[in-house]
Amino acid sequence: MDQLSVILQRFSMNTEVFFTGNLCGISQFDKQANQGHLHLLRSGELTLIDEQGKSTLFNEPGVLFLPSPHSHRIIGSEDNPPVLVCANIIYNEATSNPIADALPSLLHFNFNDCEKIKQTALWLFEEAFQEQCGRQPMINSLTDIFIIYILRHVLSNNIIKHGLLAGLAHPQISKVLLAIHDAPEQPWGLEEMAALALMSRSKFADLFKRIVGQSPGDYVIDWRIVVAKSLLQKNKSVAIVANAVGYENGSALARVFRKKLGISPKQWLEKINGATNSS
Repeated sequence: MDQLSVILQRFSMNTEVFFTGNLCGISQFDKQANQGHLHLLRSGELTLIDEQGKSTLFNEPGVLFLPSPHSHRIIGSEDNPPVLVCANIIYNEATSNPIADALPSLLHFNFNDCEKIKQTALWLFEEAFQEQCGRQPMINSLTDIFIIYILRHVLSNNIIKHGLLAGLAHPQISKVLLAIHDAPEQPWGLEEMAALALMSRSKFADLFKRIVGQSPGDYVIDWRIVVAKSLLQKNKSVAIVANAVGYENGSALARVFRKKLGISPKQWLEKINGATNSS
């Protein structure tokens, strides 16, 4: 299985279009847990103001992708009002999404940067601004496809220089990441990972940390915790989850959770369920 498919299958990411049309005045987009935003500018001019108050002008057809929860404002030009399609990016995990965490707070592309992105955007605009049967599920599905094209573009052009996506774009590191993502239960020691990358242990460890931003061993532990969280939310027992991510029993998994998060798996799940029920 390829680099993106493993993550997208484990950690769902869906889109929900909530606005199509001319944007007038100022629109506020609040930060919401487990949710990003996608704005497709068909025509016109807008200014985006981020959480730090930084303003950026956009006046060419393109995409503004804010993958992680991020409050922002959009001010539409009075002289050249923007025509937009806006969508929520919904992550179905109660915590973070590895892809969203690996991306910067804002990605911007002109449609001419990538032919596939441009083609999908034009198709999406056609559906969004015409009242055809099946319009809403069609534009939601097209937006899902649009996100995958953005991620492909990021990987194929090495746009992200550090972190998970940078690792997935590297020919040797990606082999190791793909194997870890596909089988977190395997005993991933430094020797096994270096052999998979066809490198010496010292050279592999140095390259991995330089590109991904943490040691191979720490990455394996963090990935196991990410997978364990997703399984716990599916009501899997701690013992079953422990075996699924490479630990002998629930006690071993609990030790890792306490070391990394300060709480046990059951306490973490109770905390997440409590936050979900109160929202």
